[in-house]
Amino acid sequence: MTIDPVVIAAYARTPMGGMQGALSSVPATKLGSIAIKAAVERAGVSLDAIDQVIMGCVLPGALGQAPARQASIGAGLPLSTGATTINKVCGSGMKATMMAAEAIIAGTSDIVIAGGMESMTNAPYMLTKHRSGARLGHDSLKDSMFLDGLEDAYEPGRAMGSFAEETCTEYQFTREQQDEYALRSLSRAKDAITSGAFTREIVAVEVAGRSGVTVIDTDEQPGNAQPE
Repeated sequence: MTIDPVVIAAYARTPMGGMQGALSSVPATKLGSIAIKAAVERAGVSLDAIDQVIMGCVLPGALGQAPARQASIGAGLPLSTGATTINKVCGSGMKATMMAAEAIIAGTSDIVIAGGMESMTNAPYMLTKHRSGARLGHDSLKDSMFLDGLEDAYEPGRAMGSFAEETCTEYQFTREQQDEYALRSLSRAKDAITSGAFTREIVAVEVAGRSGVTVIDTDEQPGNAQPE
C-alpha cells in the first residue's frame, strides 16, 4: 500500500514568556488560539477544511473545559471541528503532533492542527481537601504546577531536577559540561533573536495593561539571562 507523505503546511508559535513575565496575564488557551490562527493563515487553508485540532497541555487547571477546543474556537475554527487535549507531561506537544500524523496516515483526517500550549504562571494553587470540608485546624495549599507537572507522582515531593542529577551521575556529565552547554545554547538563542531567525515562526501577542496595549514579539528569557 502506498501512503501519501504527511507534510507540515505551516507553523507558528507565540514568543516564550518568563515566569510571571510579559505574558503572565494571557491564559494558555489564548496563546494556543493565537498560534493556531496564525498557522492556518500561513497555510492558506479554509477554516472549515480542518478536520481536528490536537493540543498538548500539561497544566489545564483553571482553564475550563476542553482547553484544545477553547483554543480552536478562539482561533475562529467552526464548532464542528473536533478538538482533543493531550497530557504527556513534557512530551505533550510532540505527542499531539505524532497523533496528528497518525490520523492522516490512517485516513481518518486530512488536515490536522497539532501543537502545545502552556502557562506555568497561571497554574493555580489548590485546596485539595475542601470538597468535603477541612473541618478543623489548619490546611495548606498545593501548587498545581508542581503537583501536576514538576513532581514525581510515584514519589511525592520528588522534583524533576533530581532525575536530571541521576542522569548526570549515570552518564558522567560534569557540571562544567552542563554549564558550557547552557552558555552555548543561550548564546545561540541570543544570536538567533538578533539575526531575526525566529521572526518567521513567531506571531506577536498583544497584552492589554493599564498603560495601553503592549506587543510582545520576542522570546523573553534569553534577554533576561545573566550567566555571569
